Amino acid sequence: MFIIVGLGNPGKEYHGTRHNAGFDVIDMLAQKYNIDIDTAKHKGLIGKGIIEGQRVILVKPMTYMNHSGECVKEVMNYYKLTVDDIIVIFDDISLEPGKLRLRARGSAGGHNGIKSIIAHLKSEEFKRIKFGVGNKPKGWDLVDWVLGRFPDELCTDIKEGRQRACDAVQCIISEGIDSGMNRFNG
Repeated sequence: MFIIVGLGNPGKEYHGTRHNAGFDVIDMLAQKYNIDIDTAKHKGLIGKGIIEGQRVILVKPMTYMNHSGECVKEVMNYYKLTVDDIIVIFDDISLEPGKLRLRARGSAGGHNGIKSIIAHLKSEEFKRIKFGVGNKPKGWDLVDWVLGRFPDELCTDIKEGRQRACDAVQCIISEGIDSGMNRFNG
């Protein structure tokens, strides 16, 4: 079984923002694999289904970004899974919009949602898919940037990036993280 977590913030005011890239990929996975994310549990919204013959739990933490680890820890404990069973999808300002970078482990790199997960799991050893949202322009506040929306001219790049992120999840589940990194990085 895999726990696939998309990071974001709950609430209509955050819908479609750069910081909600993880939520958006989870929504696309849910649609692609006909999984209803309709159960409020473990401080998040979850849906159970099958991807590539494997049972999965799609998770959207409802704790706000900076406390995402609370939800991830509760889901992991409830289903008696380990960090090896987790895939986290989140926004990354160091990547061009719609680009991906897969990692088997690593530091938070300044991302507060990942910091929270690392703190709660007491481990950096979980798989992750970084979704590029582009670096903030000079003079912009980082919070304003990540809570802003993508411009219309990037709509195609973002949609294609979300599809590649879904394909990356499928690859990790069926072939493993190393294969996913070889196929989707660079």
